[in-house]
Amino acid sequence: MIKTRGTVALAIGLFLAPSWQAQENWRNDCIRRCVTQPMQGDPEVERQEIVSLEREAGRAIQLGSGTFFHRIYSDDFTGALSHGQLINKDEWIAAIGSPNVKRESFVVSDIKIRIFQETAVATCLWSTRFILKGQHLSTQFRAIHVYVNTPNGWRVVSGQTTSLPPDVQQVL
Repeated sequence: MIKTRGTVALAIGLFLAPSWQAQENWRNDCIRRCVTQPMQGDPEVERQEIVSLEREAGRAIQLGSGTFFHRIYSDDFTGALSHGQLINKDEWIAAIGSPNVKRESFVVSDIKIRIFQETAVATCLWSTRFILKGQHLSTQFRAIHVYVNTPNGWRVVSGQTTSLPPDVQQVL
């Protein structure tokens, strides 16, 4: 009889062991998801964060400072300038810091943000007045930036600017 009870207990234990293992795997997966995948934040707060980043980019361009772009642009950033030239992060930072252009003003406006889970697309209007080779010039661009939400915050992974023709530019 004792031998039978032991056999029955062993059989029940062996029968239930896979379900205990499955529960343990499920629990570990749940913990891993909760720790490595932060909960979605408030979409309006995320939108405002990206609006702030777009405005901060404008201030950095005005100042000719690459510090902001070192921090916010991903290392594998790729973009296209208004005349079609493809650039990477280092080339963009070099263009911003170029001593050949003296920016008198740089205004970012008409900022629109669309968020798709961990990706966001920002579009805006860039209006600038600058001095190039002794000439005072002004122009406007439409800019688009693609952001990805990383564990270290939003990072720009791609961007493009398009020069607006004079007949559609707004008064600066």
